[in-house]
Amino acid sequence: MSKKFVGMMVFVVLFSTFTLVGCNSSKPGPSDKENSAVIQEKKDELVLAFDSEPEAGFDPTTGWGRYGSPLFQSTLLKRDDKLNIVYDLATSYEVNKDGTVWTVKLREDVKFSDGQPLTASDVVFTYETATSNGSVVDLNSMSKVEAVDDYTVRFTLKEPQSTFVNTIIGTGIVPKHAYGKDYAEKPVGSGPYQLVQWDKGQQLIIKANPEYYDKQSFFKKITFLFLNEDASFAAAQSGTVDLAYIPAAFSKQKVPGMRLESIQTVDNRGIAFPYVKSGSVTKDGLPIGNDVTADPAIRHAINMAVDRQALVDGILEGQGTKAYTSVDGLPWWNPDTVIQDGDLDGAKKLLEEAGWKDNNGDGIVEKGNLKAEFTLYYLANDAIRQSLAISVADMMNPLGINIKIEGGSWDILSQKMHSNPVLLGWGSHDPHEIYNIYSTKTAGIEYNNTGFYSNKTVDEYFKLALHAKTEAEANEFWKKAQWDGVTGLSAKGDAAWAWLVNINHLYFVKDGLDIGDQRIHVHGHGWPATDNIVEWKWTE
Repeated sequence: MSKKFVGMMVFVVLFSTFTLVGCNSSKPGPSDKENSAVIQEKKDELVLAFDSEPEAGFDPTTGWGRYGSPLFQSTLLKRDDKLNIVYDLATSYEVNKDGTVWTVKLREDVKFSDGQPLTASDVVFTYETATSNGSVVDLNSMSKVEAVDDYTVRFTLKEPQSTFVNTIIGTGIVPKHAYGKDYAEKPVGSGPYQLVQWDKGQQLIIKANPEYYDKQSFFKKITFLFLNEDASFAAAQSGTVDLAYIPAAFSKQKVPGMRLESIQTVDNRGIAFPYVKSGSVTKDGLPIGNDVTADPAIRHAINMAVDRQALVDGILEGQGTKAYTSVDGLPWWNPDTVIQDGDLDGAKKLLEEAGWKDNNGDGIVEKGNLKAEFTLYYLANDAIRQSLAISVADMMNPLGINIKIEGGSWDILSQKMHSNPVLLGWGSHDPHEIYNIYSTKTAGIEYNNTGFYSNKTVDEYFKLALHAKTEAEANEFWKKAQWDGVTGLSAKGDAAWAWLVNINHLYFVKDGLDIGDQRIHVHGHGWPATDNIVEWKWTE
């Protein structure tokens, strides 16, 4: 049985229950006064509909919590709604002069949900377990982690890395005494909630953790329903959920008793270009490079000609923003990377000056014997990526650039992405992601730097950013890597990507439900709306 079908069945059951209990006109129902009392009793409960489920479970050592609140666990540090770094389990931290030793002091009043105290040994166990798991938690820079005393932890890095602070922010602490092979399904933590029930493919039920050391949740019980887009919208219409994640296609619909919340994101989509000429292969024998996109005039012309606002309006129903980098709007973004787009005349002139001309009248420009044509790959089951690919290809026709589009699975994309442009998506609150996408050292590693981009000046800025002592100092170097007035990784410089749009995250939210100040959301793999869920409350 498919996940989509199961999700719809859950909604049908819930809707049927709602109908029988609340709307059966053949039997005498409760009075308005009784109804009011029932509603009041449910004010400390919440029902949320999301279209994604953490299928790997709730283990931070394998990546849980990177894209939203870890719910069941706490982290040493966290970001507030303005993306400032604040304390969570930690009361202080300091970094030595050369940036390789991080010493963190812990609160002494924290207990796990089973009543056992959280100490430095649990922190050490968490990071050692994450290292041995070889998971998406990036601990390659860490040499060792040790407990100085019961409430002091020391991390020793192989070399300075300012972005290690984001690892500390993103990694929930697990209990050494209660960690086993089934931990991902039965997590114990020191976070604001406890897991009650997880029916895979259907729902997750959690409750407030009475042992939580910080602000207690307004809600004593929260139910997450895993519904596909149509079922989620139907659940919102029926009034059976308090919040429903929806796609842009439903954004113009009206739901009585609910409002649309449109949250700005760095959940971006863009085209990664092969940066080098063809001729070499990866260690696995996959071809590298593309002679057309290796020409900077082609990459710049595409960046100039793309009408990003038309993509936002036409494909995202206006629910998004134009993208120029992978970090638009974040503290480490350089606003000087914004270019004039939708400029067909400027793009045509650029191509002509670079020697690209339509010499045989077939509508495709060429340079020598090389025609300006290539295949753009996208994830076949993603409607937005498909629409973006089709639209960009259409926008390039007037330039004489012939873009053929082809959908495929991740397996196919991984075979093609080093020698063909690919439409990909990123988005994180960790500036290290810029390094992953553009560093010479990450070229060809998984989905990082698929086009083998390399710029020595950019790499030097990366080094300075990673060796910086503070985030503020590092941010200046991240900005220069994007554009320093002469060179950089953005469209102002090397144009290794053509970033297209940032996709707003959309929710129907019940009137009276306050979901707090939502920070700029990250890539939509998880539940980024829940980052501040402890602050949610009813206002009426």
